[in-house]
Amino acid sequence: MSENAADTITRAALTWPGVHGTHGSRGEWSLRVGRREIGHLHGDRVAHIGFPRSIGQRLRAEGRIEPHPVFPDNPGWGARPLRDDADVADVIALLRMNYDRAT
Repeated sequence: MSENAADTITRAALTWPGVHGTHGSRGEWSLRVGRREIGHLHGDRVAHIGFPRSIGQRLRAEGRIEPHPVFPDNPGWGARPLRDDADVADVIALLRMNYDRAT
């Protein structure tokens, strides 16, 4: 990857109408539509994304998300490691799914 994966993802999401980013106390970017969070990122390590339970379970079964590192038993929360450009593209698609639900 030629640049920070979180920067690539954030820049893409901020082009969607109404999306804004806030920088959290632990260095993560939270991407929001109004007050609703569509996901947040921790540098190049991992992106945490929330979904309705049924969508989260399906995405886990498909191998598109892994358990959330802090809440691994919550089927609606998941994380995606950012290892390469394909992971970055998938996170953007997953965030877009959350954005479409939020708007």
